Amino acid sequence: MQILVTGGTGYIASHVAVELVENGHLPVLYDNLSNSKIEVAQAIAQICGKDIPFIKGDIRDRQQLTEAITTHNCDAVMHFAGLKAVGESVEQPLTYFDNNISGSICLLAAVRQTGINKLIFSSSATVYGDPQYLPLDESHPTSAVNPYGRSKLHIEELLADCCTSQPNLGVVCLRYFNPVGAHPSSLIGENPAGTPNNLMPYIAQTAAGWHKQVQVFGKDYDTTDGTGVRDYIHILDLVAGHTVALAWLADDRTGWHAVNLGTGRGYSVLDAIQAFSHASGKEIPHSFAPRRSGDVASCYASVDKAKAMLGWKARHDLAAMCQSAWQWQQKLDLAL
Repeated sequence: MQILVTGGTGYIASHVAVELVENGHLPVLYDNLSNSKIEVAQAIAQICGKDIPFIKGDIRDRQQLTEAITTHNCDAVMHFAGLKAVGESVEQPLTYFDNNISGSICLLAAVRQTGINKLIFSSSATVYGDPQYLPLDESHPTSAVNPYGRSKLHIEELLADCCTSQPNLGVVCLRYFNPVGAHPSSLIGENPAGTPNNLMPYIAQTAAGWHKQVQVFGKDYDTTDGTGVRDYIHILDLVAGHTVALAWLADDRTGWHAVNLGTGRGYSVLDAIQAFSHASGKEIPHSFAPRRSGDVASCYASVDKAKAMLGWKARHDLAAMCQSAWQWQQKLDLAL
């Protein structure tokens, strides 16, 4: 299949693009490069050993999206494009709603206009909000507690409504927990513009001496060591979930479906720092700061549905995640 991949040069989408090629598909990368670089598209082509189409475009440009789908005869869409920092979303909610929600409406209009009937959406565990119970399963009530999470939840609802109005449309919303790590080639990985908003790249940069210390936001949560607990998942496991979801949809499945992608195990911030210290052989200084608005104490997945529906499960542990992230960070250091 030919697949339009929005946000195609971003961290997760770039790894998915490689996985798609390895499974016999052709990704068409669509990205405005607001938080990524054109060199990522070149790295994807290098890994895959073939040219990969790239279109510089904004997700809010319906006409360009439509042209991209028709020009490249796309059979499906994987939708990754969107702003993704929880803290920033609290400070700039309108920016997040405009980019993430308005952009998704434009994409859905293009999908309908071109007759696409298979779509995979890059969603997030933030749609669950403050957990009422753990592990979080797909039946858990949704109640996002920050604008980023609300944007993801609203897009899920838009997709569900489109499936109701278009009986031939099949949508899988993959609810990510916390992707970390990098491709084994070390040609692609998480390299955000500016200061990272996610924990693992910040830890990696601190281990490399780019920052003096890691700020740990909150030390009084109701967790084993007082710091926030998250379900970290290796990027390679995450992207495998996309190709099996695509294969599942390709078997004439329709309707709206939500599926968690996580490991089913939570690690605290201090656990992650310790694991990365071991992987890198570096001491990682850290200090404590007040909780951030919009954060929850603990969040980890039930992955029973992914296993039953898609035959998928995560295979990498936290040590492997940290090792691949450190290899990627060392490559970035050499590039400086």
